[in-house]
Amino acid sequence: MIAGPQRPRARAAGDDYPPPRGLGRAAHYAALWLLGALFVLPLFWMVSSSLKPDYEIFANPPVWWPSSPRWANYVEALTAQPFGRYTLNTLIIALASVAGHVLSCTVVAYGFARLHAPGREPLFLLVLATLMLPYPVTMVPLYILFARLGWVNTFLPLIVPTFFGNALYIFLLRQFFLQLPSEVEDAAQIDGASLPQILWYIILPMATPALATVMIFSFQAAWNDFLGPLIFLQDQSKYTLMLGLSLFRGSYQIEWAHLLAASLVVMLPVIVLFFAAQRAFIEGINLAGVRN
Repeated sequence: MIAGPQRPRARAAGDDYPPPRGLGRAAHYAALWLLGALFVLPLFWMVSSSLKPDYEIFANPPVWWPSSPRWANYVEALTAQPFGRYTLNTLIIALASVAGHVLSCTVVAYGFARLHAPGREPLFLLVLATLMLPYPVTMVPLYILFARLGWVNTFLPLIVPTFFGNALYIFLLRQFFLQLPSEVEDAAQIDGASLPQILWYIILPMATPALATVMIFSFQAAWNDFLGPLIFLQDQSKYTLMLGLSLFRGSYQIEWAHLLAASLVVMLPVIVLFFAAQRAFIEGINLAGVRN
């Protein structure tokens, strides 16, 4: 029985190096534990401070864990503002952004990877060059455009641009598509399949790790976006979670305990999403970064 074409395995970063042993292995794990602790320490302080009264947050010497954890901070923080409405608004924008990025970037990336058209490489370099444009450069022209379209104070300025692609996601998907064996597509064309059929029935099922990576990046960017909603949304009923968190910062004081408690709750969906799709995410990053 002859096996069909298989997707080439990406070379892992440590393929060329033997695993450490003995004392070297102990030092290796010690360094990993130290680095892990450095990354976890701010999160631990955030959790600890979210359970403190205000006077313990700024106590000197620092109070690492509150003497009497104040769980009411979470209830007060989530009921102080309509976070249910903010969560719904954020989900609408985030899910629509994911759909827009996946649809537009997949089509464009496949074209750059497989279609041999004149000027393809210069055009791809031009797309990558847009990564060097910071958002503040395009912020004012975009606001003027959307204001003339009457889209200010709606979700459209935060959703519609995602259907026109993203240079980073196009690059990741293109690199992944270049890893796929072209023989499968050639066989499908001989059988009479069109390019949309090849993309839908052959390429997309094989590109699940790369698509998962794009979905995670897109969802995280939309979920954590603060500047975009701040510019285009005016009614408080249309606020996102990031704008809701900013309401804890008053003109004269900041409700730190409530802000940290609400921030931890807002972080949970992104953390859960990453761990749920961790394997596909890592595989997509590995295969998108290597071209055999």
